[in-house]
Amino acid sequence: MRFYKSFKYAFRGIIYCINNERNMRIHTVAALYVLFFSFFFEMSRLSYAAVFIAISMVISAELFNTVAEELSDMAAASFNPVVRIVKDMAAGGVLVNAVFAAVVGICVFWQPSSFVKIVKYFSLNPIMLLLFAAVTALSIVYIIMGPIGIRDCIRKKRYK
Repeated sequence: MRFYKSFKYAFRGIIYCINNERNMRIHTVAALYVLFFSFFFEMSRLSYAAVFIAISMVISAELFNTVAEELSDMAAASFNPVVRIVKDMAAGGVLVNAVFAAVVGICVFWQPSSFVKIVKYFSLNPIMLLLFAAVTALSIVYIIMGPIGIRDCIRKKRYK
């Protein structure tokens, strides 16, 4: 039973980070887009492994960054230069991972013929282009407002 509870607590931490950290929402949306568009590319199992490792490193780094920020805020009620350094270093860790993930993406996805396939697919399927635009708009709302902000907005409209 303790084993299952550990998963519950881990997922609760991930959900907290998604709900409270805009950058985590950016990373999750970017990961979903990368995985969706990966089907248009010629990729080996090794390429997929590199992409999944890069995604997991960025998301893990963002989780650890959130931990550093929360602990730092709890430890220092007012401005503290050491807290600033700790937060900057944690953010730097995320940046290093994100840059590495972008380099992996360039190495794996630099296939001009696949970009042509994507353009052809959406130009021949205007419904899919419309769906893609709608999903992109929803993704932007999700990133800006977050799940809690969206929920609160829906509740306000429902009770008016």
